[in-house]
Amino acid sequence: MADPEADRGSDALALIPARAGSKGLPGKNLRKVGGVSLLARTIAVAQAVDGVARVVVSTDGEDIAEEAVGLGAEVHVRPPELATDSSPVIDTIRDVLACSRERGTSPRYALLLEPTSPLRSVADVQGCLDAVVAGADSAATFTEAALHPHRAFVIEDGVARTFIDAAVPWQPRQALTPRAFQLSGNAYAFRCADVPPEGLSVLFGNSAAIVVPRERSIDIDDATDLQVVEALLAMRA
Repeated sequence: MADPEADRGSDALALIPARAGSKGLPGKNLRKVGGVSLLARTIAVAQAVDGVARVVVSTDGEDIAEEAVGLGAEVHVRPPELATDSSPVIDTIRDVLACSRERGTSPRYALLLEPTSPLRSVADVQGCLDAVVAGADSAATFTEAALHPHRAFVIEDGVARTFIDAAVPWQPRQALTPRAFQLSGNAYAFRCADVPPEGLSVLFGNSAAIVVPRERSIDIDDATDLQVVEALLAMRA
């Protein structure tokens, strides 16, 4: 198993997917929290991670590309077929890695950092990269699930039943076992040579989990999320 401390000077690529056409929150990736855009925050974190040699922003937006270049990132022009609401992010990863191979700059490791996680820390990202350098095929950040599966319901024709058969949702939270976790969205990492040629999952092979606190795991999806992050940043100031 490799020593992550010895190999942090590797040629990792940090990929930031920043599509221009968000419908739920127009212009989302350039929206500002704490006076700094979501894109700029993500680029700054990527540049601070040991082992990251290149920061690449994949986008179909000219304004996003302009800001990325101004902040020292490379720009990968995303093909239209990969810039729709239904385009899976793994296809963008494959496209960027294919272009890197064609240019003779294929990295050993890559990170996926979506701009919608503005409260991530450098340590969150570093943990994922170190995990794949140490031998994992892929890694991602997780946080404790906001809703335990035993408390979820299915409603069909107005009738409710537990999502998991025989679940008892009225148990105290501490009695719900095993603990449930969800992807936090802070960071993903993987060995580039092991990215599968098909499929939707960004996690594959031997997947490492980096657990991060919920207060760093807010994903920006709408204007309310922006307001929550603004409030949290104000409290930290």
